[in-house]
Amino acid sequence: MDYNPIFVSKVKRLITVFTLLIAFFSFNTRAFAQVDSLAAADSTSAHGEHAAQAGHGAEEKKFNIGQFALHHVADSHTWHVIGDTYIGLPVILYTSAGIVTFNSSEFKHDDDARVVVEKDGQRFVKMHEKIYYASETANEHGQYVALDESHHAQNERPLDFSITKNVCTLLLSVVIMLWVFLSVAKAYKTRKGKSPKGLQSWLEPIILFVRDDIAKPNLGHKYERFMPYLLTVFFFIWFNNMLGLVPFLPGGANLTGNIAVTMILAIATFLLTIFNGNKYYWKHIFLPDVPKWMYVVMVPVEVVGIFTKPIALMIRLFANITAGHILVLSLVCLVFVFNSLYIAPVSIAFAVFIGAIELLVAFIQAFIFTILSALFIGMAIEEHH
Repeated sequence: MDYNPIFVSKVKRLITVFTLLIAFFSFNTRAFAQVDSLAAADSTSAHGEHAAQAGHGAEEKKFNIGQFALHHVADSHTWHVIGDTYIGLPVILYTSAGIVTFNSSEFKHDDDARVVVEKDGQRFVKMHEKIYYASETANEHGQYVALDESHHAQNERPLDFSITKNVCTLLLSVVIMLWVFLSVAKAYKTRKGKSPKGLQSWLEPIILFVRDDIAKPNLGHKYERFMPYLLTVFFFIWFNNMLGLVPFLPGGANLTGNIAVTMILAIATFLLTIFNGNKYYWKHIFLPDVPKWMYVVMVPVEVVGIFTKPIALMIRLFANITAGHILVLSLVCLVFVFNSLYIAPVSIAFAVFIGAIELLVAFIQAFIFTILSALFIGMAIEEHH
């Protein structure tokens, strides 16, 4: 039976919207569960301290919204599944005695440096998702004391090459992209001359969008040279933005909100720009069309501009993605900050609204990074008129 293409397109859109709405409600449910768990732990800790310090006027410990939000968007040596279930990830440390490896589950998923892991005659603790050497002082029982909160900054750290949650997500996104584009390329080869079908029909409009609305207007007739890079960076950012919105495995990582990742992407654009820059591009920088007495001002400004462009790319993507996650989490946490259920309807309504906007932001940020990269490269290869 032949179906109307318009009807099929509408059905696909409805399925997409329905799936994304489920993802958002799942995200907010998970956030509430995590906040509730942390709040309960904080409350228990506070009551314990209060009982131990009775008569000294100890106050109940309040829920720390900043600590919770930053912990959620930061990288981690473990991958949270659900409730108290975690997946331990490989820890790889380079120390003065050589390479030390073990599973992060040996820290018992503790992030307060209370658990000491001894490997190859060396002792390690984890605090705020950073691994330090434990204190070299043994107590009266011959046990080595874990790192103290007030002294952790003074302790040395081994070089950490661990496979963290962000690294796992990065590798996963590479596998997904290879599978997607190899499948689409195979479909183009086997169905040459036929209408797109399946995954090919979903991705072809986006690929044409990158080509016709990003590459061609900014790169002109030379656009084909840079299409592989533009497609790669667009789908890499978009896929990982979407994975960051998924509240369960294999999502949950804030990869594109990690400034190290956005820095590498910006450096790639920077290198493509300077190595493809023609003589007119470099003349505009070092011999601009201004009176010579203005060279002392214009040349430094143009040289600085070479570096500010990729820096702006790096910070824009990092800041927007991270800010979105923090905003959603902060809105959910308002219930626990005010310690009242009356604020819950407003908190959830705003959280769902911002969460829905995050779907749009995931695509927009991929588009902005790609179009600015194409613009910078286009300025470097533009012919003199």
